Amino acid sequence: MSLLADNVDTTAAPLAASEQPVARTSGSSAARRRLARWWVLVPLAIVLLWALVPSLFTGHDPITGVPADKLLAPSSEHLFGTDHLGRDVFSRVVYGTRQTLLTAGLACLIGSIVGSILGLLAGTAGRFADSAAMRLVDVILAVPAFLIALILVTATEPGPLSLGLGVGIASIAAFARLVRTEVLRVRSRDFVQAALMSGGGYFTVLRRHIIPHVIGPVLSLLAVDLGAAILAISGLGFLGFGSPPPTPEWGLLISEGRQYLSVAWWLTTLPGLVIVAAVMLMATLGRAVNKAFRF
Repeated sequence: MSLLADNVDTTAAPLAASEQPVARTSGSSAARRRLARWWVLVPLAIVLLWALVPSLFTGHDPITGVPADKLLAPSSEHLFGTDHLGRDVFSRVVYGTRQTLLTAGLACLIGSIVGSILGLLAGTAGRFADSAAMRLVDVILAVPAFLIALILVTATEPGPLSLGLGVGIASIAAFARLVRTEVLRVRSRDFVQAALMSGGGYFTVLRRHIIPHVIGPVLSLLAVDLGAAILAISGLGFLGFGSPPPTPEWGLLISEGRQYLSVAWWLTTLPGLVIVAAVMLMATLGRAVNKAFRF
């Protein structure tokens, strides 16, 4: 295995002391910028608490409804209204968070681990490994991601496991290409070349010098990919490939409410807004992580 770059730019000289940029930002301004960057953690923490301890946010049963309360509009007692069986919609959204996030987390775990390994091999293990890994990535990219997940789910027993596996396989290509690009950028740096010339082994250089500089973009993509996975899983759940009813799941909630759009708009609109908000929050988190790890 070879980590040596073909071309190493050693002509760049450090700036003179008089040419160094002077930081003029006050501590309070920097603190405000950090606060503005990481505000997204607050709503994401609430969503995470929905998944971990849903009983803190609602006292209604997400499975058993009250027939006399069916199709009630949103109110102080039922924030998102009730469905055709008298079940509290907000309660079903909160309790459905765990199933949706677990399936999306499985998809991101598969995509990030397999894709990162392929990207590392492509960027460090020589031309043959690079060619083989990139051809595999090209095959994955040749088929739309949603179609890959749909094919796998229909070929196996529908459920959260097959759903997460299908969406995860579809996301391998994005992680592989990102990691390969970052590895090729980092391995040509002077400190990597110096580590290799001083006798550093393949795995030592990989662990100490390359992976620490690649982890930032990977975490940023992981946040964005989690939002994309939530969207894809909700879409497949809408089509009936997720958890079977009456288990609450975000995509299933919209599917159940589509028959009542003319009389109960809240059954689809409010869970849909939660999905959109979750996706946008994950994209915002991805940008914040990317800025934090930029060097």
